[in-house]
Parts: sequence; structure tokens; C-alpha cells
Amino acid sequence: MTLSHDLAGEGPSTVVLLHSGVCDRRMWDAQFEALAAAGHRVVRCDLRGFGETPVDAPHTHADDVVALLDTLGVERAALVGSSFGGKVALQLAARHPERVSTLALLCPGMPGHEGSAELRAWGGQEDALLEAGDIDGAVALNVDTWLGPEAGAEARERVRVMQRHAFDVQLAVPEEFYPVDPQVAVEELAGIGVPCLVVTGAHDVADFRAIAARLAAHLPDARLVELDWAGHLPALERPEETSALLVGFLGRRTAEVAAPAVPGR
Repeated sequence: MTLSHDLAGEGPSTVVLLHSGVCDRRMWDAQFEALAAAGHRVVRCDLRGFGETPVDAPHTHADDVVALLDTLGVERAALVGSSFGGKVALQLAARHPERVSTLALLCPGMPGHEGSAELRAWGGQEDALLEAGDIDGAVALNVDTWLGPEAGAEARERVRVMQRHAFDVQLAVPEEFYPVDPQVAVEELAGIGVPCLVVTGAHDVADFRAIAARLAAHLPDARLVELDWAGHLPALERPEETSALLVGFLGRRTAEVAAPAVPGR
């Protein structure tokens, strides 16, 4: 299966946008346009079980993204991942390093992270709501948890719609089609040598703030940026500011790669 996706822009560099676990590729509307306007070829996709991509077999999300790159004829790409999409980006970079040029991780998940007692309790609350058939309650729990104080009514409604659709799709999936964990060890992340921007939100859940700090210390070429206004989904909370951050970072990395070597340096 080829992941449902959109393409925009032209240029020597390809950027792939990987959505969070409460959204789908629609979360990237602003960044999709801004990165294309900045001279990148931009791909945004729906992982299986999200948006327009169904779940029809056991799968590994990172391998699905590699298969999409193959279909599009892309040898190497910059990966931008939000939350769960950041975890998928890290798994891909660890298992297929030759396919990744740069990473930009917005409040990312992390392979091997064991959730805190608080995060496990939150997951238990979500499970209880779903088991009781209160899907609207589970959606509201996610909207309230993952959006920070800068998120307005439009952002909240967008997450509500995307999360509700994801639940509708995923709750109908038979167990034998569940995703397969690629089993990337934390130690393997130290081998990811590409430039990496790690973004954290001051209002995010504590687990994800800790993950960001850990990744920034663990990855060989990482830069940590804290957004004092952000919750867990800065791309939706302040779309223009997040777009400018990504355009600036990816533009600098592209220029550095393209620049000719200077003798004696």
C-alpha cells in the first residue's frame, strides 16, 4: 500500500511531514505551503490508520514511509515529525540512515521511552472512555491534553475532527493488523548523525519535555529550542511562527549542504 499523500513545491531538497498521533496530514496545512514557497519539494502523508490511509495489514510505520520515498523516487529527505511522527522519524533515521538528511522534531515521542505514572494514568483514562463507548469523551480528553494555551477554537476543532476520525478508523482494525514495533533501542539513536532540531513546549506534558531534553543530549548534532508559549502541538497553536522556525532551520541546513567546500577549512 502507498500512503495517502500530497506533494507541493519544487527544489533540490525534499521535506517529509509526519503528523502526530492525534492528527493526520491536515495538521500541516500552514507548514506545507510555507516550506513549498521556500523552495522545497514537500510531502505530507497519512500514516496507516489516520486520515485517508486505511489499515489493511500488519505494518511498521517507518517502513511505510520508506516505501513512499521509493515510490516518489526520493533517495534522501529531511523529516519533520510532530509527537508520534517524531518517534517514527527517529525509527526511520536509526534503521535507514542513508535515507535521512536532516531531522526536525516537534515535541517528539522517543523509541524506548517508558511513560511516567502520570502519562500511564492518562492512558488508562482514555482506555476507560473508549471501552465505555464514550468516543466523544476520549476525543475531548485528547483535545484538552495536547493543545496549549495559545490554541484557539479553530485549532481545537481541527484536532477534534482529526482525532475523532482516527478513533473511528482504528477502533475497527482487527488485532492482527496492529502496527509492528521496529524495536529501535535507545542506544541506536546515538548513531543518528544528521543535524537535528528538537523543539519543546513549555506547556507540554512533562514526559515530552523530558524526552526533548534527553534527545538533545543524546543525538550527536542536535539543537534544542524551547517555545515558551507552546503546548504539545505548536504547528497548530501558532502555525506561522512554527512555519518560520522550520523554514529557517531547513533553509540553513540545505544551504550548508549545497555550499562548495572552502580550501583550507
